[in-house]
Amino acid sequence: MDFIAAFLQERWYIIVAAIIILFIVVRIVKTVIKWVIVLAIVAGLYFYGASYKDQLINMGASVGASVTTEVKNQAAKIVSSEMKDAQYKQNPDGSYTVTTKSLRVDGKPGASEVNVTFMNQTFTMKLDDIIKALIDQAKANTAA
Repeated sequence: MDFIAAFLQERWYIIVAAIIILFIVVRIVKTVIKWVIVLAIVAGLYFYGASYKDQLINMGASVGASVTTEVKNQAAKIVSSEMKDAQYKQNPDGSYTVTTKSLRVDGKPGASEVNVTFMNQTFTMKLDDIIKALIDQAKANTAA
């Protein structure tokens, strides 16, 4: 039902135009055709509003994907800047955790992907050269 409120806020002028047209049709036309036209306008508004819901869903999905991409890019920048302070911890289940001031990397030895937590969002990243360098630096920092 949120899409109805969004539709009303963003497309109010279409509803106003439809109401004006309905008043004109009801005042001028005095036959059964009047009610056919009224029903057509109401159905048009309904289907336009329903397609608006789909537009909101598609727009939300694309915004969510771009936000996730941006967070991943920012995490990669943070990794390179906070590498010298990284700490490595071997967990009892065989996995490892690498932590910095604002980043946490969880993974398993030999895996090709790691879970990265950055800005309270957790996402999966491929184990690339930057992440491998972070893990190696964290091991070196912890060993020293």
